[in-house]
Amino acid sequence: MGKKIVLAAGGSGGHLFPALALADELRQRGHSIYLATDSRGNKYNIDFSECQIFQIPSATITTKAPLPLINTISKLGRGIFKANKVLNQISASAVIGFGGYPSFPTVVAALLRGVPTVIHEQNAVLGRANRMLSKHVNMIATSFEKVKFINADLSDKVYVTGNPVRQIVIDSANRIYRAPLVGDTINVLVFGGSQGARFLSEVVPPALSSLPRQTRKRLIVTQQCRSEDLYDVKRTYRKADIFSNCAPFFSDLPHKMALAHLVICRSGASTIAELSVIGCPSILVPLPNAVDNDQLENAKTLTQAGAAWCIEQNELNVEELINTLKTILELPLKLENAAAAARRMGCSDSVNKLADLIENLTGR
Repeated sequence: MGKKIVLAAGGSGGHLFPALALADELRQRGHSIYLATDSRGNKYNIDFSECQIFQIPSATITTKAPLPLINTISKLGRGIFKANKVLNQISASAVIGFGGYPSFPTVVAALLRGVPTVIHEQNAVLGRANRMLSKHVNMIATSFEKVKFINADLSDKVYVTGNPVRQIVIDSANRIYRAPLVGDTINVLVFGGSQGARFLSEVVPPALSSLPRQTRKRLIVTQQCRSEDLYDVKRTYRKADIFSNCAPFFSDLPHKMALAHLVICRSGASTIAELSVIGCPSILVPLPNAVDNDQLENAKTLTQAGAAWCIEQNELNVEELINTLKTILELPLKLENAAAAARRMGCSDSVNKLADLIENLTGR
């Protein structure tokens, strides 16, 4: 008999995409799926249309200043109260939290009600919300073998499942990577994640435009950039005689990743998972000033495996990127080796592993 499973996720695509992948898999297995999310999660153009959605109040703890902290705790309290009513209303069989404070009220409500709980950590660092919940939940699913802030006392409840990716990503992985030979077209893909990245729009176009003319003639650049940056980015490429396809959003980004010889991007958890499953060589520019440097830790997992090159934003300028691009693009074997290393890191069946874990917890 199918179970009633609540997925708690919100805030950003990095939390919502794996939740969507899991929702699709669990629904195919005959379970009823509900999404508990926040106001930001409700605004994302992510298709949870087959799930009943509940908007749960939430807030992120960003300061210890008394008044803002009281307001945040009050909002989290309201979220726990509403989540408790929802779990009671639907007689939830289990709650799966995908990290971030938007998941926190629903997981806490489940703990208070004695509902079985799993938290999933997408990053190579256990996030603050998951850290607070980790000692109390039944199971912790991780994307990486080594996750910062997971101590030995938690090891008996930790399961490495990988980070679930959407079916479009798995479908896009059915290709053999071949680096461009001399004279071949070079496909470069640039994107900044679900929230965009102005910095990449400021640095990448002038760097690519400064490459030797013979290299520029071979380039086809596909770049995601914010609407307000679109005109300047296109103009820079046009002046350098570089063919480009620029837009604020690409619905088929995994397909474009599969066609790319090199990807330049941030290192959010979903991006790392998709690069790995598809097998893409990449230059990673971690989001700076992030709490716990999670994107830097994510990037290290690929660079240490030889699957990527990482340049921190405070060290990256046009000249540095030009030098890195020349080094990579002039040696096709480097690209092929990086692609193979990325593919070895990929976990295309992560959604099945996570779904199996949940069914084992709930008794199928």
